[in-house]
Amino acid sequence: MALVVVLYGILVCLAAKQIEAAELKRETSAAFEHYVGASEQRIKSELHNGPFLFIDELPETRRVEAYAQLRGGKVLIEQVNAKEGGRPIEVPHGLIHDWIGVLFIPNASLSQTLAVIKDYDNHRSIYKPEVRDSKLLQRNGNSFKVFLQFYKKSLVTVVINGDFDISYEDLGSNRALSRCYSTRLVEVENVGQTDERELPVDDGHGYLWRLYSYWRFEEQDGGVYVQLESIGLSRSVPAIFAWLVNPLLRGIPRGTLSSLHLRGHPKPANEGHLKTGQRE
Repeated sequence: MALVVVLYGILVCLAAKQIEAAELKRETSAAFEHYVGASEQRIKSELHNGPFLFIDELPETRRVEAYAQLRGGKVLIEQVNAKEGGRPIEVPHGLIHDWIGVLFIPNASLSQTLAVIKDYDNHRSIYKPEVRDSKLLQRNGNSFKVFLQFYKKSLVTVVINGDFDISYEDLGSNRALSRCYSTRLVEVENVGQTDERELPVDDGHGYLWRLYSYWRFEEQDGGVYVQLESIGLSRSVPAIFAWLVNPLLRGIPRGTLSSLHLRGHPKPANEGHLKTGQRE
């Protein structure tokens, strides 16, 4: 699931070193929205002109191999790097974590897959312990408002409460889309104690300020291919730790995408990284 994928890659890296509080700056937020705008233009072009799944643009031999790997249980991912005018989009005082991945769920239909993903009240059971609580707040047709509480215990314990707007779109009988935007992400302090409280929005340690996710579903080959792109925004790291922490933050653990298993379907056996270079 996109929310778990990005969040816990970031938290594992940042939790190794408790860092001082950081407030999200206006220019950081604006740069993130600019990055998202460029990414959504690319996504729109792909949906109109192809490819539907990112592996479909690979050379034929590599594409056939990639589909075989997916049906064999692998998760294939690569990093995305949105550019404008041939140059990376700079985000002052922040880091963007943009990854795209695809997996195959055998012996599943599109309707079955969507039913599990839309069962937000049970995400706390499906994705525990990383998702500590979940609740469907509102539904209007194919639009959802959802609450999720994320939990990670490493050298420090991090809990984040999040509200999300999620929408779905049917593309014929065998394809569907979903977009998920965080509307509120706040760090929870003193978890489980009498003085437990939420820190102010866009404050705290900057573990995760924004999280947007884009899903594509395609039923074929006796199952469902699920692709997601997750774009997250976290704080940048103090220069004294940059040599150690920045490579970890930019290389969010590939294996986290294997947590995208669905209840009632087998978990992918392993993961792989496509040697195609960064997407732009």
